[in-house]
Amino acid sequence: MISDRSSQQVFFGTSALLFIGSTALTVAWCGSMSAMGKMPMPGGWAMSMTWMRMPRQSWIGAAAKFLAMWIVMMAAMMLPSLIPMLWRYRQAVSRVCDLRLGTLTALAGIGYFFVWTLMGLAVFPLGVALATVEMDIPALARAVPLLIGAVILLAGVLQFTPWKARYLACCREAPGHGRIMSPNSGEALRQGLRFGFHCSMSCANLTLVLLVIGVMDLRAMAVITAAITAERLAPAGERFAYAIGFVIVCAGLTLILRAVELG
Repeated sequence: MISDRSSQQVFFGTSALLFIGSTALTVAWCGSMSAMGKMPMPGGWAMSMTWMRMPRQSWIGAAAKFLAMWIVMMAAMMLPSLIPMLWRYRQAVSRVCDLRLGTLTALAGIGYFFVWTLMGLAVFPLGVALATVEMDIPALARAVPLLIGAVILLAGVLQFTPWKARYLACCREAPGHGRIMSPNSGEALRQGLRFGFHCSMSCANLTLVLLVIGVMDLRAMAVITAAITAERLAPAGERFAYAIGFVIVCAGLTLILRAVELG
């Protein structure tokens, strides 16, 4: 009993420290990016410096910096919904073997964030390419506010699709559901990769909203984090997903109407 209580305290204590640390680093990075300002663009909007190289910085260095920020940011955003999942995984494994629980849990977490790391590797060159095109083609830059509204509207519509429901159900499903969990390192990594894939697919549309609003926007991060956590953990998660979709659709329509009026 004492050992179980101690193990639980270590798990949640470590998780809390990781969340606090990643949140603090995210806030600090966002502050440094805000201090650098934004580039005014045709159409009355401003481009984030996230997709720019700093003076004397190589593209490899810029990509490495972005990836570091991305991983820390995703840790801060995803840990609130990941921690309960890792705890359930830990409990499922302990029913078979209570040895190496800390190591197996850590490996599952590493597998999870490896998926998000791959996503960051894909996001950065895409963001750089889009930023370059927008700077080279003024007509496209002027259309960006309208395109942002359209992307947000699409993201909201996706909340109501079977695709979203399927991956959200996978995220809400208890680890090891319907099968015995094998307490070995390879299975722990595979389980983490499975967590990460289902999670990234489930909240891909919400992540897209964050990217088009501003990848280092603290207010957007907080709202998206709350939405992901609610639809993942609340008893009526599906209803939360629909409510979130309704709000995003309204926001997208509002942005489209505003862009049309200003255009």
